[in-house]
Amino acid sequence: MKPARALGIILLCLLLAGCAGLGGVSPGDMRQAVYGMSNQAAEALLESPPWSGDTQDIVVMLAPPTVSPALGIAPGRLTETLGRALLAQAKGPQVLDWTPGMLADEAPDNHWVLESKLQGNGVLRLSDRELRPYQWEITLRRPGQDAPSWRATLSGALDASAL
Repeated sequence: MKPARALGIILLCLLLAGCAGLGGVSPGDMRQAVYGMSNQAAEALLESPPWSGDTQDIVVMLAPPTVSPALGIAPGRLTETLGRALLAQAKGPQVLDWTPGMLADEAPDNHWVLESKLQGNGVLRLSDRELRPYQWEITLRRPGQDAPSWRATLSGALDASAL
C-alpha cells in the first residue's frame, strides 16, 4: 500500500503543478498589451501636435483617465504606460502626472493637459480567447480652457488573456 500511496501523492503533486502553470498570464504580457495601446496614442499625438515649436520643450500633464471597469485596466496603469510611451518617443515631450487644480489659469505657454476616456464595448468570444473591444478618446487642451485643441479616438480590441 505504501508504494501506491506514494505514487498517488506524486501524481497529485504533478497534476497540481501542471494546473498552476495553466492560465497564468505574466505581468509582462499584461503590461505589453496596455503599452501597445499607449504607444499608439503617443504616436497619434506626435503625428499632428497642436503646438508649434520644439516638442521637447512642451510639458504634457496627464490627467487621471476614466477607464471602463469591464476592461480590467487600472487607471494608474494606463497613466503610467501612456507616460512611458510619450517619454519613449525620440522627440517626445516632457510628461507629468496632473491633478485638477494644478496650474489652473497661470500655466506657461508650453503646458498642455492630456485627458482620456477608455470605454469597453462588450466582449467578443472566440474559440480560444476573449477579445475586449475598446474606444479610447484622448483630448489635449491648454490649462484653464474647456475646449480641446486636439482630439483623437483610437479603437481596437485587447486580448483578455493578456490582461
